[in-house]
Amino acid sequence: MKKKIVIVGASHGGHQSILELLSRYEDVDITLFEAGDFISFMSCGMELYLENSVTNVNDVRNFRSESFPQENVHILNNHEVTKINSDKKTVSVTDLKSGKSSEESYDKLILSSGVTPKSLPIPGKELENVFLMRGYDWATKIKAKLEDPSVKNITVIGAGYIGIEAAEAATKAGKHVNLLDVIDRPLGTYLDSELTDIISKHLEKNGVAIHTGVKISEYSGQDNKVQTVKSDQGDFPSDVVIQAAGIQPNTDWLKGIVNLDNRGWIKNDEYLRTNLSDVYAIGDATLAYSVAAGKKIPVALATVARREARYLVKHIFEKTPSVPFAGIVGSSALSVFDYHFAQSGLNSFTAGRAGVEIAGCFYEDTLRPSYVPEDKGNTKVYVKLFFNPESHLLLGGAVLSTYDITAQGNVIALAIQHQLKLEDLAEADFFFQPGFDRQWSLLNLAAQHALKEVEFTRK
Repeated sequence: MKKKIVIVGASHGGHQSILELLSRYEDVDITLFEAGDFISFMSCGMELYLENSVTNVNDVRNFRSESFPQENVHILNNHEVTKINSDKKTVSVTDLKSGKSSEESYDKLILSSGVTPKSLPIPGKELENVFLMRGYDWATKIKAKLEDPSVKNITVIGAGYIGIEAAEAATKAGKHVNLLDVIDRPLGTYLDSELTDIISKHLEKNGVAIHTGVKISEYSGQDNKVQTVKSDQGDFPSDVVIQAAGIQPNTDWLKGIVNLDNRGWIKNDEYLRTNLSDVYAIGDATLAYSVAAGKKIPVALATVARREARYLVKHIFEKTPSVPFAGIVGSSALSVFDYHFAQSGLNSFTAGRAGVEIAGCFYEDTLRPSYVPEDKGNTKVYVKLFFNPESHLLLGGAVLSTYDITAQGNVIALAIQHQLKLEDLAEADFFFQPGFDRQWSLLNLAAQHALKEVEFTRK
């Protein structure tokens, strides 16, 4: 008899769960419920779509329903799971098109319910042309406004990854862009000030007006359309407002059933099990075990969800899994006009929030030996490494340059995952070729600098 697996959510965690189940087992029947209409839009690809750098908006997705023609896979969009009935091992499901409700039984239930974008709780949030930077529907609406010549002024709320992407896409579309955030600098929760100072100047050089420490009080307008963003730093004319002010776990429907923390993140154990028997939780709505922090923290990344799904499905039929989930590092990257950066693990902000003692060291150099001129590609490169001040264990790092060195972020991630120290990175054996790098690689030099060694000549 086939085991019935129900999956809630069609993003990265849900998709990977199906792949793993089909790869590892023959006796499973899989049903995936997705509340949205579109399976499954990749919001991380939205900027590429807005800048006309994708084949088609309908291709910006992980998979289509028809990607799984197997008879034992059932993918149902417009179906919202509203309740877990753990005593009966069923979920209550509403067909959002017909309005009909039903119950679906399960042997194993995988929650990958994800997150939703925050809308500021202020007057005017329901006005027309106030958008959220997430999902298929919002992407197509924003795209239409970027192509509308009557739209002159766009205000972006939030200067994290998504806000920066929105600001860049709008600027490239010829709009005047005000970028507003309540914190003191763009990307301040992702990068330390040495790097954000460089990026801020570059944003302004490319026409983005940055306003920090802003407290927004209202969206106002006429004829039900937004015209102004009001704040303690004045009024900003706004034909369109794009909100990118953070995310929140999509877990209200689980309150009182699945254990949540005080901010709504799902609590699971080291085997990704919830407090309910045979109910598991993965992905953005959970707290993920951070190798660098040594504790569980929110890390909403596709890479995290997929690694959790891979682990979970491998052990899902074991009464007690043979090994716990090894944890994640948490790495990401972004382009900001001509600059590219990647970051892994902790930084000063995230370490402070997690209560982890950390030391940091900033390193600036050139990509290649000094005999290669700047106009031949010898660009400036910047590295910030984070480590335990006593043991020198690597806890995080970031790289930045106009040359794409983001792959170095993966090196940092691997070093953190395998618990290397500054001394290990200082002596790691990387290749040298002057068309690419230096005799000592960039990360060698950054680690040596952090150890206060005598500087290696740039010849």
